[in-house]
This record gives sequence, C-alpha cells and structure tokens, in this order.
Amino acid sequence: MVKQTIQIFARVKPTVRKYQQGIYSIDEDEKSIPSLEIIVPRDLADGFVNNKRESYRFRFQRIFDQDAKQDTIFESIAKPVAESVLAGYNGTIFAYGQTGSGKTFTITGGAERYSDRGIIPRTLSYIFEQLHKDGSKMYTTHISYLEIYNECGYDLLDPRHEASGLEDLPKVTILEDPDQNIHLKNLSLHQATTEEEALNLLFLGDTNRMIAETPMNQASTRSHCIFTIHLTSKEPGSATVRHAKLHLVDLAGSERVAKTGVGGQLLTEAKYINLSLHYLEQVIIALSEKHRSHIPYRNSMMTSVLRDSLGGNCMTTMIATLSLEKRNVDESISVCRFAQRVALIKNEAVLNEEIDPKLVILRLRKELQELKDELAMVTGEPRTEALTEAELLQLEKLVTSFLEDQDPESRLEVGADMRKVHHCFHHLKKLWNDKNLGKQSPVSAEVTDQNQVTQDPLKGEEYKKLQDILKQRDNEISILSEMHGNPPGSA
Repeated sequence: MVKQTIQIFARVKPTVRKYQQGIYSIDEDEKSIPSLEIIVPRDLADGFVNNKRESYRFRFQRIFDQDAKQDTIFESIAKPVAESVLAGYNGTIFAYGQTGSGKTFTITGGAERYSDRGIIPRTLSYIFEQLHKDGSKMYTTHISYLEIYNECGYDLLDPRHEASGLEDLPKVTILEDPDQNIHLKNLSLHQATTEEEALNLLFLGDTNRMIAETPMNQASTRSHCIFTIHLTSKEPGSATVRHAKLHLVDLAGSERVAKTGVGGQLLTEAKYINLSLHYLEQVIIALSEKHRSHIPYRNSMMTSVLRDSLGGNCMTTMIATLSLEKRNVDESISVCRFAQRVALIKNEAVLNEEIDPKLVILRLRKELQELKDELAMVTGEPRTEALTEAELLQLEKLVTSFLEDQDPESRLEVGADMRKVHHCFHHLKKLWNDKNLGKQSPVSAEVTDQNQVTQDPLKGEEYKKLQDILKQRDNEISILSEMHGNPPGSA
C-alpha cells in the first residue's frame, strides 16, 4: 500500500504580452518548496481606499512557467504516474482551471506540431514502449473515452457516433455494486495492441467532442472528458493477474457568466459546467476536513466516476492551469486556492492483484469431475454414457507414455472413472497380445515349467493326506456303530 497526498503542479499559459511585469513571480529555491506569488494590481480596487490583499502565495510540487515545453510536462508529471500504472497501481491525472487556460492543450495537445503532443499521446507512446521492452509478462490494453456533457455521459468511441447526433446515442449510466464499486453501463472498451491503434481511438474520440466558440476561447471544450487506459498483466504460468487503470481527465473550464456575457446554449452549458465543478469542490472540501462522515460523491456524474481518484485507491496528480493576465487574476487565485485544498487529500493506493478467474474455473471443473467420479464409485452407480473419441485417444496416449517411462515410481493417473480404468486395462491387454502374437514369451514358458515341477509333488502329498483323513473318518464311524449295538455295515 502506498499512502500519499494528491500531487499538485501549476502551469502558466503564455500571455499575449509575454511576462507581464507585476502580475506574478515564481520562487523555486532548491532548499524550499516552489511557490507562486500572484500580485493583485492596484487599479483593480474599487474606490479610493484599497483594503484588499496585494499578493497571494501558493505552494506547488513544481511550477512550470510560460516557456515550459510539452516533453518537460510529461517527464515531470505524467511519467511517474504511468510507471506506477505499469507496476499495478491505479493512476489519475486531471487538469483544472478556468476556460482558455490551456487544460486541453496540456492533456491532449495541439494539432499543429508534433512537439505539441499532450500528456495522453505521450503516455500511450511510453506505455507501449515499456510493454514492448518487457517480455517477462503478458499484457492486455483496453481504451475507453467518456464524455460528460450537461451531466449526461456519452461514449466517444461508439461506432455509431459518426452517423448520429450526440443526444441520439445511448447514454452512459452509473451502476453501483454492494461493495460501492462504480460500473459504467454502455461505455465500450476497445482493445489496443499497438500505439497506433490507441492513438486512432484517441483521435476518434477528440473528433466527436463538443466544442464551441466562446468569448474566452475560440475552441472551448464544453464537456468533461475522461480518457482511460485499462492495463492487465500476467506472468506466464502464474495464476495471479494485475489490473490497473489510468484516468487522464480534461475538465471543462469554469467561467464567470457575468464577465463573458454568454447566452442561449452556451449559457446552459456554462451552468452545467460550473455546477459540476462546484460539486467537485464540495467533495474536495469534505475530504480535506477531518472527521467528516459523508462525502457527497453522488452529487454529480464526474465525482462518481472519479471516486477512487479522490481519496481512494489511486495515485492522483492535479495540474492547475493558470492564465495570469490582468483580467484573469481573480480566477487564477481561485484555481490556486482549489489546488491547495486538493493537496490536503490523502489517497491509499494498493496493488490490484487477483487470481485469474479462467484458471479458477478450470480448477473447480476438475474438482467437480473428480467428486462425481468418487461418488459414482461409492454408490456403485456406473456411468452409462460412452467416452468420446478424444477421451479414448487421450487415455491410450497416457498408457503408452506410462509404459515407455523408465521411472519405477511412475503412476498411471486416470481418475476414479471406471470406464477409463476398464479402457486402460483393455488397451494394455491389446498391446501385450500384439507384442506376443506368433511367439511364446520366454518368461511365460519358464513360469509354466516351474508350475509343473511344483504342482506334481503337491498333488502326491495332497492325495496321501486325503487318504489319512478318510481312514480316520471310517474308524470314527465304526466306534460309533459299536456303541449303539449295530455292527458295521448292518442296516
């Protein structure tokens, strides 16, 4: 079991005016935890008296400034989580921030340059590279892609998605078992044997996402998306199977409707997005408070799906994306405050191992057959159905290998089924007759001679013994006749 708090990182989006003076500063002293200081401009205060705080300082595991490259983000944030997933632990990486702050670019990446690939394609490349290197285990990889739009779940990898509208597809629903494990109905799993197949599934899902233009972002994702990699590993000959899953989450961005002034469908989407993010924050606050008995996971679909990632069996990492421009200072401070609360949550990740159910089924079937055979012997009820050709052939192979085995301790194991025992004896007799056909075995001739030698003396001694017994019986009869006054031989 690995106990650790949720890891938090910050990434600053490049601004129009690069490195605006007086908005923020980063302190990355090697002896202390990196911190981000956000300075509130004086002209944002209303009136002549400014009683607001002038600066806010927040601590993160690491802070990535505007010039941070995508490969640096992957190496520092995603690679350790991917390694833990390969070892059998669950992992989650999610990006949180206001709309237009770079969440989708960080998680999925940009489409213009190959170097702009995000965490998802780089993680797929890394995982399949490691699977190719590790020949000691057998791996199986499956992909799922869930979209939560206006609090309804949809399968982005459904094959009918290309020919239908989003609302026409079967909705993904949440089911909960008695152990409080979450199961997603109608969410398809697609096996990916190569990196290319996995990337094609990613591109298919991204094509089907809900995207709209807003005042804050020309291509704003209007839904939460969860890209999940399901990994199963097993060593050859072992009955133990390891299961692990990696959630890569791109949350929709929060936005202040009063500032953006959106209306119509965009307003409806914004309300659902802000509501689900509000429920997420409620869960974070409840988890960070000690002695809190109830955690409101069921308030939204997103928090239900991410239950393990938040305070459960998972190694979770959060990326706070910040747009540190003058107009977005308030939202950036809110995101940083949210990240500080997330950092208080402790997860307990355990190794997900279980016995292979297929091997368990085979073992139970074998035990059941053995018990049936023993029961048939005890009750004396012979089994009437005939053995199949395959079973007969297998028995004959067992007899042949038993005869060819030079080990004197070897045994012929055919179970308690008398049909199999009879067939083995019949096959043994057939092999013996075929071997001795047309000639007498020297061993059998020697045994016959010995029997003749030993049987003749036995016959003479037995004859003499019988004569003595007969004479003794005659004497006894004579004595009894005299005692009753009847001479021997009278009627």
